[in-house]
Amino acid sequence: MFLGTHTPKLDDKGRLTLPAKYRDALAGGLMITKGQDHCLFVFPRAEFEQMARKVADAPFTNEAVRAYQRYLFAGTDEQRPDGQGRIAIASELRRYAGLNKECVVIGAITRLEIWDAQAWQGYLDEHEDSYAKAREEVLPGVF
Repeated sequence: MFLGTHTPKLDDKGRLTLPAKYRDALAGGLMITKGQDHCLFVFPRAEFEQMARKVADAPFTNEAVRAYQRYLFAGTDEQRPDGQGRIAIASELRRYAGLNKECVVIGAITRLEIWDAQAWQGYLDEHEDSYAKAREEVLPGVF
């Protein structure tokens, strides 16, 4: 389970050091893909394969499904952390997420999300109040 917020820096070669607490779960390989809200999603390989099967099973006769499948699969990069826990983030993925030096890595249960630090702060500023006021309708029966 991925939880928490971390603030690693992107190095000059486009590499990001994964937080130490996540490295064991990602040592067998990981998939980096374009996520919603212009962040990157990082899935353990097995988790990505499970999700990819569901996406692939959607009816490709639907134009929106085809577009989503193309965008998801064409924008995914497989990585294996090096001995120091670093992963190389492809330039197209860095561009999509607007990643510069300062990054934020958040745990989102089944995946990590990599955000540009300013974009993450903007997201928090925009959504924090609605989270604080969330009611039962958001997640019925949870609280």
